[in-house]
Amino acid sequence: MNKVVETLRKIEENYKFFQQQQFTFIRALERTREEAHDLIRPVSSIVQVQCYKDHHCFNSTDRRILNMFLSICRDLRCLCQEMETVHPGDSVSSGLLEKCKVLLNDSNDLTAIRATYPHSVVNYLSLEEARHRYGGVVSIIPIVLDCMQEWVTYMKRHLLTNVSCPAATSKKETPTQTPSARHFATQTTISNKNTVKLQDRQCKNCKYEDPRLKNKAPWRPPGRH
Repeated sequence: MNKVVETLRKIEENYKFFQQQQFTFIRALERTREEAHDLIRPVSSIVQVQCYKDHHCFNSTDRRILNMFLSICRDLRCLCQEMETVHPGDSVSSGLLEKCKVLLNDSNDLTAIRATYPHSVVNYLSLEEARHRYGGVVSIIPIVLDCMQEWVTYMKRHLLTNVSCPAATSKKETPTQTPSARHFATQTTISNKNTVKLQDRQCKNCKYEDPRLKNKAPWRPPGRH
């Protein structure tokens, strides 16, 4: 779990650096779209950005910023796989991971997604760019990072709950004496009492007389006789 948290922190740092260069990213997409004669449709998937970079990018600055975007998406994909191996999770954590995997799929349609407050990536775009060109592609990384942070928070709380429950249970389940032990002790006491009573009754019934007492003279008060 600590490794997941540390990896997520590093990805967030890389994204902050990328976010500061959002204008460079948008300009790179515009130039590669012109080279691809693909100015009508919006940038709607990660694989579309990959295609622009591989086949229509002839500027080192554009290549660098497109590579940075693709690298962050790739790191997030790997982190999803690592999160799955940390803990099997329940429906909540599994649902968050599934959402991340769908968003990061290379061919997933991003045109309808938009990052909202506190993220301001869409606000840096013009109205036309936000609606019809780049609103989805600039929103995918912050949305996935939010889902992953929510997953980490939930899993930490879930793991802490699981750790504290056994201690509470052990306190409740350690009585000073178990019911079966008390029952056994009670039966033993009753049995001992019955044995003593039986022995007394047998002694009274056996009419045993010590033979040394047969020849003993009867008791007489002191004095002359």
